[in-house]
Amino acid sequence: SGILPDVLKKDLNIVFCGTAAGTASAKAKAYYAGPGNRFWVTLYRVGLTPIRIQPAQFQRVLEYSIGLTDIAKNVSGADKILRSDDFDAELLRRKIDRYRPRVVAFTSKRAAKAFFEVNSVQYGKQPVRVGKTTLFVLPSTSGAARGFWDESPWHQLAIHVAELT
Repeated sequence: SGILPDVLKKDLNIVFCGTAAGTASAKAKAYYAGPGNRFWVTLYRVGLTPIRIQPAQFQRVLEYSIGLTDIAKNVSGADKILRSDDFDAELLRRKIDRYRPRVVAFTSKRAAKAFFEVNSVQYGKQPVRVGKTTLFVLPSTSGAARGFWDESPWHQLAIHVAELT
């Protein structure tokens, strides 16, 4: 189960995969709950949800064919304190095989690099898939990553998802 419960069911449009629950999220027992985190407002701004969901309502993402998970399920805190053995890429791959989402979108380069086992990734749609699942890498919505913020890959994701439906 981990720090935060997975929010998954079969055939979702998107599963967002974070690195690990941040300190505020672990304390609140809710995804993307840090005061500076823009995950929920970004979902709304790019049109992936018709309302702005509050962190405590995170289970509501299922209403919009969205799921949530993390690549490091059993730790919490800032990305910089995480160790490589905290990440479980194989478990995430099994979840993708089991639930078959149309898209898995990593909400940080750190999560994507851990999954792909590479030192560098680019934002946007990735050239590889897992089965029929398309993979995206998005800029982190964390307040700690504010200097790297760029909403355009999030818009690209929303356009891709709109074309699927």
